[in-house]
Amino acid sequence: MSALFQILFLIFSVKILGEAAERIGVPSVMGEILAGISFGVLFLDIETEVIAFFAELGSIFLLFTAGYKEVNFKELKSASLTALVPTLSQIIFAFAFGFLLGRIFNFTFLQSLFMAVAFSPTSIGVVIRTLIDLNYLSSKPGTVMLSSAILDDIIGIFLLSVVVTFARFNRAPSILGILTIAGKILLFLLIMYILGKYLFPRIFGYAQKMHAKETVFSLVVMVALFSAYLAEFFELHATIGAFIGGILISEIPLAKLQDVQSKVEGLAYGILIPLFFAFIGFSIDLYTLGNTGLFALVVIFLALSGKLIGGFIGSKAIGFDFYESFIFGVGVMPRAGVELVVLTIGRDLGIINQEIFSAVVLMVVISILISPSALKFAIQTERKNKTDREISVE
Repeated sequence: MSALFQILFLIFSVKILGEAAERIGVPSVMGEILAGISFGVLFLDIETEVIAFFAELGSIFLLFTAGYKEVNFKELKSASLTALVPTLSQIIFAFAFGFLLGRIFNFTFLQSLFMAVAFSPTSIGVVIRTLIDLNYLSSKPGTVMLSSAILDDIIGIFLLSVVVTFARFNRAPSILGILTIAGKILLFLLIMYILGKYLFPRIFGYAQKMHAKETVFSLVVMVALFSAYLAEFFELHATIGAFIGGILISEIPLAKLQDVQSKVEGLAYGILIPLFFAFIGFSIDLYTLGNTGLFALVVIFLALSGKLIGGFIGSKAIGFDFYESFIFGVGVMPRAGVELVVLTIGRDLGIINQEIFSAVVLMVVISILISPSALKFAIQTERKNKTDREISVE
């Protein structure tokens, strides 16, 4: 069947099912994953290579847009000191629980390390709507949660870059190997910093003066693709380079004109990113998922409890009370975008098999479903407790 028709069907179905998901109160990513599952059921002769290409572009623009739109270095500097302790705490616990999972089920060291990294990121976007609806986003736990999510992604991307490079050795590398990995990462970052500081601003200045239509927008897209390519050249992953590229041009005013931003978002969220999530759904083996049994349950329990416990302990350490700490822990439980990129990379590199892939995708889905409701319950409980205390004092 024509690849054009299959792409057309996927774009149509991700929008329809994404809208249906939003209307029943869950993030659109749920509908987009379901669209991919339906696609795999309905079509027999699938143009997998074409769909995979669009999905790869989707993963690149998912992380590029995260760096381009969500990371603001000035705001990050002011909020990072407060958010650093709870961020490190929840990452350490999630990382440890992921590694423990691998040990329990006799994974190799590399597989265990990958599970630890896959457990680490947080998708704060899943609970943003709940925070806004309950007027809690501007509260101290809400603002720290937002800052923590940004730091979380940055740390998670770094951990992923290390594990991806380890995977090329198929074992833990020697000291010389580790130094080589670190050298490549540092050289890549140095080149990107020089480009972002000195070359990119000048190019954007020239682009704005050009008469050709949409030159600045085209240049933003080219930076995303170039950053991804350069990362692969240094044997990192393309998505890591895209994330760094997005952060760098987020500091260039000409690259962040409102008109340009809306076009980048239109390309990313209108087409490419939903196709990536659909490809995740298409990649799930329903038969394998039905036979994961105990393993899937342990994945869900350890992944969610690691974030909850780590977030609770870390936020208590910076002075939050019991309820605020519980709210923070619940708020950092959900997974979505970066986690699914990590999973796809792990499967493509042969680090994880289909059973592990399907079980962790199921964990992502469960976290998306339960986190908003759990957060709403936690916030309402805190407010009721405060009201009861005020009444008793009077």
